Amino acid sequence: MRTLFTPAQLADPAVATSEKAIRACVHCGFCNATCPTFVLLGDERDSPRGRVWLIKEMLEKEQTPTPEVVRHIDRCLSCLACTTTCPSGVDYMHLIDHARARVEQTYQRPAADRFIRWLLAAILPYPKRFAAALSLGRLASPLAGLVKMLPAGNRLAAMLRLAARERLQKPTPLPAATGAKGKVILQSGCAEPVLRPHYQDAVARLLTRAGYEVVRAENESCCGGLVHHMGRDAHAFIRRNVEAWSAMGDVAAILITASGCGVTVKDYGFMLRNDPLAQKAARISSLAKDISEFLPADLPLAVPRKLRIAWHSACSLQHGQKITAQPKTLLERAGFEVVTPADAHLCCGSAGTYNILQPEIAARLGDRKAATLAALKPDLIATSNVGCAVQLGSRAGVPVVHIAELLDWASGGPPPKGL
Repeated sequence: MRTLFTPAQLADPAVATSEKAIRACVHCGFCNATCPTFVLLGDERDSPRGRVWLIKEMLEKEQTPTPEVVRHIDRCLSCLACTTTCPSGVDYMHLIDHARARVEQTYQRPAADRFIRWLLAAILPYPKRFAAALSLGRLASPLAGLVKMLPAGNRLAAMLRLAARERLQKPTPLPAATGAKGKVILQSGCAEPVLRPHYQDAVARLLTRAGYEVVRAENESCCGGLVHHMGRDAHAFIRRNVEAWSAMGDVAAILITASGCGVTVKDYGFMLRNDPLAQKAARISSLAKDISEFLPADLPLAVPRKLRIAWHSACSLQHGQKITAQPKTLLERAGFEVVTPADAHLCCGSAGTYNILQPEIAARLGDRKAATLAALKPDLIATSNVGCAVQLGSRAGVPVVHIAELLDWASGGPPPKGL
């Protein structure tokens, strides 16, 4: 696509990156077929191709975005299915991130919208605050119907419904190990230790059994992804993690159990490319691994009971990290029957804070995904991301588990929770 950015505009590294992405787009439309919002809504402005044009106009003309432009940018899930489909290699991830940051800097959102976004940014990245908010939310959840009548009421109601469904759980201490194969850092995260701490318990047991010493890093924080995808500055989170993980010395990997966090951490090198911590950040990104890409090939796996597993590949895993074959290969090697839905490339609608900020669209995508998974008649649904598990868990008629729980079970650990 032709652009008309000035040399002064291109002196900004963020603009230069976006200009390159925009120029790569040839408007072929292949991305439209795999974009969840375009498939659902049929509006060209809710497709990657349409958003590229809207972003080009906003950045190139240095316009303050209109409410209409903001609405279509906000509706993007950042599922990155378009990047898997795109034959031109458009860097849509960094383009939409830049657009969101520009919206946050230049657009005055309605007061109710600002309040919801402030609330999410102030609570979700902090596990103790998040746990307290869930407890308070459960007490207020019967008022969800009345809350809908307030400005931004559907969003507040979505938060209260989430609080009513979820139950706080406590993680267990890391298992002791000599670590004959080396030391790995297990990222703590923010939402997962509150909602699904047993995912990381399973990973810790699995890695210990594989011969690794599993450790935590002091002073670690949220990966920054939640606030980053709302257009806010996440550099404080990122710098804190880079310093905390770098202080751990030589490690074999930084293991991340939430694939949404994995996309962000693997992008630290890019995000801090102009920062004094650039070299450390690049090293951290190179060490970040999903459990499915790190497990040794010789790890003995034998499932105690053959089950039919519907594999829900999180967008952050298949499109964000480009990890597609490894999870299914591991599950099949363990002895599970693995099936995938026809719409495996489409998002379930969770997408970080999307199911709160865009509850109507998220609900439609969640219902659609739950139906295609149910059509496979599985015994279990497995995924790699806590957000997907929460989104599908309230809709599926079978347990939704983390892949690590199944692999832990297949290598001698306890069966997954809810089985």
